[in-house]
Amino acid sequence: MTLPRATRFFTAGHWPAKQAVGSVTLGFDDRHRRRVRLSLDDGLGDFMLDLARAERLGDGDGLLLGDGRYVLVRAQAEDVMDIVAAHPRDAIRIAWHLGNRHLPVQVLDGGGLRLRYDHVIEHMAHDLGGKVERRMDVFTPEPGAYEGAHAHGHDHQHGHSHSHDE
Repeated sequence: MTLPRATRFFTAGHWPAKQAVGSVTLGFDDRHRRRVRLSLDDGLGDFMLDLARAERLGDGDGLLLGDGRYVLVRAQAEDVMDIVAAHPRDAIRIAWHLGNRHLPVQVLDGGGLRLRYDHVIEHMAHDLGGKVERRMDVFTPEPGAYEGAHAHGHDHQHGHSHSHDE
């Protein structure tokens, strides 16, 4: 049996989400893929993600299957830690040390930082004046400086074209 293939994706808000026939919930590492077999959350089927290039899928994005059906992408809650600092100098020092370690970091509203939980980094942040809260939540780190950030959907079904060459 041939699996349905998803060869196009659309960012949240640029596809008819109410038409989704199912969803797939993925952690951060699994949301940056080009080709992989995925299972619907309800267990009622598998499909093949088969994009032209690896893309960063976000919570609320849609995948278009070859038969015209859509699948909703959901971001899985992960073991993360949120770091805030009372003083801007401490926040900058923490950010510098995290960048020096090339760790993926999500910038939160209000200036906090979110990382995957790591007890060594937790202690470092405390030592540098940070307050750390461990939690289960969605992790969506900043794209790399050379990765490029797309604020709109690919193939978002209107009559113009534009380049996404990075």
